[in-house]
Amino acid sequence: MCGRFTQYQTQVRYLERLNWQAPLAFEPSDEPIDRYNVAPTTHVQLMHLDEEGLRMNAVPWGYAPHWARGKGKRPPAINARLETAVTSKYWSAAWKNGRCLVPADGWYEWVKDPDDSKRKQPYYIKLISNEPMFYAAIGQFPRDTDSEPGDSDGFAIVTTASDKGMVDIHDRAPVVLPPDVAREWLESGLAPERAEDLARHHAEQIESFEWYEVGKQVGNVKNKGSDMIRPGQP
Repeated sequence: MCGRFTQYQTQVRYLERLNWQAPLAFEPSDEPIDRYNVAPTTHVQLMHLDEEGLRMNAVPWGYAPHWARGKGKRPPAINARLETAVTSKYWSAAWKNGRCLVPADGWYEWVKDPDDSKRKQPYYIKLISNEPMFYAAIGQFPRDTDSEPGDSDGFAIVTTASDKGMVDIHDRAPVVLPPDVAREWLESGLAPERAEDLARHHAEQIESFEWYEVGKQVGNVKNKGSDMIRPGQP
């Protein structure tokens, strides 16, 4: 799964990596976002397309359709399993009309100590190239300049089964799309079947990633500095 990640570069840098050539519906900032410990329920910079162009604004991490919200119902989901999101009633509207991207730099996973299940070692996972990455995501968000944030706004990161060596870290991983695939994922007229094909068959492969141990301080959401991604911290 993906339960904690980083988003620390500038909007300008993420757009450069995406190689976005179409209109923008916002003025990108060159100030670093500087988030090294992004946690669920917080507002996260999200890329999505509307009639005016590409937008990037803050949306809560966690999604539930309007009919699944309310007292006594389960909390919004932070991840959407690719294997079920395509056909599930819970995700159907978001999959068809709410595709979006989370620009990021890496994510964290925790590995249990084989001798003590209460002890967990955090790992940081990133692209070997050190380039920004784009998580496939789905959700609900403001659709134009005049739209106000709503109670149902939120997103979930699409995840898939890990493979090869990464499965030793966790059996799930976010679907990370290369820039050209990420641009197609955002297209408003994209058929749901094509979106599924992109996520299943055109995502970054395991060989593109590397991972290493980081300090246990990342487990506390109050810890936010760049030390979170430094290798081998106590």
